[in-house]
Amino acid sequence: MAVKVDQEKCIGCGMCENLCPEGFEMKEGTAQVKNETADCVEEAISSCPAGAITKE
Repeated sequence: MAVKVDQEKCIGCGMCENLCPEGFEMKEGTAQVKNETADCVEEAISSCPAGAITKE
């Protein structure tokens, strides 16, 4: 399973990084996946206000 951030949808709010700093980081105003196996990734996916994070 791959975790992806849709850069077109990402609003750069930082919610994913705040909830899951071991899984996400902000770079140039948008979220980037740092570790897709972090335990908190699912919470970040469900909390993203833009729905920009998916797991395929």
